[in-house]
Amino acid sequence: MRIEIIGAGAVGLLVASYFAEKNMDVYIVGKPAEKTVYKDIQIARTNLNQSVTTVNVKYISAISNEADLIIVAVKYGQLHEVYTSMEHVKESVPLLFLQNGLAHYDEALGLNKAHIAFSSIQFGALKLSQYHVSHKGEGVMKVAVAKGNHSKFDFLNEISTSGLPIVFEQDAEMMLMEKALLNCFINPLTAILQVKNGQLITKSDTLQLLNNLYNELMTAFPQFKESFQFEQVVALCERTAENTSSMLADRLANRKTEIDTIAGAILKKAEQNEKELPVLQTLYHLVKAFEESGEHL
Repeated sequence: MRIEIIGAGAVGLLVASYFAEKNMDVYIVGKPAEKTVYKDIQIARTNLNQSVTTVNVKYISAISNEADLIIVAVKYGQLHEVYTSMEHVKESVPLLFLQNGLAHYDEALGLNKAHIAFSSIQFGALKLSQYHVSHKGEGVMKVAVAKGNHSKFDFLNEISTSGLPIVFEQDAEMMLMEKALLNCFINPLTAILQVKNGQLITKSDTLQLLNNLYNELMTAFPQFKESFQFEQVVALCERTAENTSSMLADRLANRKTEIDTIAGAILKKAEQNEKELPVLQTLYHLVKAFEESGEHL
């Protein structure tokens, strides 16, 4: 089975390594402007137990029309370029989107493709070098089919392992919303305070901030109160205690963050429901202020 993964970032490489380990024919898709059309590469993955696994995959500079599944693993800011690059791909080729946040949900469903699923990654990944990635924190890869035939994605059950557990969810939008809520707790605060995830729950002031933010969000979105507990926030911080959040990594590298598609999208949802989120809005504007200044934290 041929799997093409658009994006050679940390998550793209990590997922590619696990798929290749299950004997999938994995292709990493680079940038069309690059001269290299095809080459063999080796991905090294540092596992949770610090052992290193190496797998062989192929690298191509453009999406083919031969894939059995295309996985889109770029960040939201690169998606519109990807949409254009996929125009020639057959409508029947299934797509799986791995982005954080909610902004891509309606956009992706508007594409002229028949089978579309979304994923919510519940673990961390850190890129150590061009083709070396480290698996950070235990967690599952949630998948929900939002358009088309569910059977097109059923083979993912065969790829599920203890290293990369894959769990199917029923409601894609609800799944992404829940992940966006979790990201609202960790990403903005770690980016502003320059701390690792675990430090958010070991300091009394930040723990109180998390609790205030939780109460604010559950007031705005009471439909999540039963299934989304504050203990989940604490547990995520514990599981990924040594992780540098993606938003902090972006700020340290002076890159544009995903604050708009994560916190910004939640703020828009709240506004539609005529709810106010003063704590989250303050965190949102603080991160935006750093972005606009162009300065490292």
